[in-house]
Order: sequence, then structure tokens, then C-alpha cells
Amino acid sequence: RHILSRLEREIRQRLGAAVYGRDRDTLEAVVGRALMKRRWTVAVAESCTGGLISDRLTDVPGSSRYVVLSVVAYHNAIKQRLLGVEPEILAKHGAVSQQTAAAMARGVRQRAGADVGLAITGIAGPSGATATKPVGLVYLGLAIQSRTRTARLLFHGDRRSIKEQACQAALDWLRRSV
Repeated sequence: RHILSRLEREIRQRLGAAVYGRDRDTLEAVVGRALMKRRWTVAVAESCTGGLISDRLTDVPGSSRYVVLSVVAYHNAIKQRLLGVEPEILAKHGAVSQQTAAAMARGVRQRAGADVGLAITGIAGPSGATATKPVGLVYLGLAIQSRTRTARLLFHGDRRSIKEQACQAALDWLRRSV
């Protein structure tokens, strides 16, 4: 036990913030504990992940204390109608863009009355890519109170793999932000 404790400390020191738990800790449970500690709620707007983020968040017992809304806004009309994404943003930048991810995050946060809005949009493939937007391109949006941030990520693999990588990245970004 002493040797394992020493090794764990060394690993944690080397990996820093990349380590989110130990033993049976899951990323979604760690996120949930962080949200509950702050007494914050989260609303999620998903496109390319089709509900995977929400599924993982709500897989944690007691998650109804912090998950207040989940929307799979796959179609642009839904992004506009339910999340308030301006048609001009979609026309100028497209559904897969940092502008759309930011608008989705702000919209879901505001409509739910949540402390945090998390949004994801991207191209899971195998089709849908363009010369400037390849398969695996994902944008995250995170709205916390009055501040909104975005992240551009690029994943590789088949459709399922891209969706799972994107989900993991979104949950980890949320963990590091709350």
C-alpha cells in the first residue's frame, strides 16, 4: 500500500490536471460532484454526439440535482427555434463552427436557467466533410454565467469513435471549468 501511494503521488504530479480520479471514479461522477459542490446546474445542447454527453451525465445517481436540461439539436431549425442560434450565424459560419457552438451554449444555458451551458457540434462522418471542415472536426461551447468560451478539436477514427472521443473531451473540459 505504501509503494502504491508513492507511485500514485508521482503519477499525479507528472500528469497534473489530466488525472481526475482514482479507483472507480468516472469522469461524469467527478463532474457531478464538482457541480454539486458549487451548487451549479448544467444544461447540455448536443448535435454530433446525439445525446452521449447527456447519457453519461445522467448515468450518475442523483444527477437530477444538477442536470436540468438536455437537447439533441441535430437540425439547424431546432438550433434556431429551441436554442436561439441566429439564422445569420448558421448562414455565415455553418452549423459546425465556433460561433454556432457558442450560441448553442448560451442558448441552452439561458433557456434552462442553468449556471452552465455546454454545447457540442461537429462532423462525426463518414460523410458531411468539406475542404475546410474535415470528418472529426468538433467545436465545444461552454457558457458559465456571462462568459462563453469555445474550443476547436479534431478527432480521428470511425463515426462511433469520433462521437465517444468528442463526448470524453467535452466532459473533461466541463470538469476543468467547474
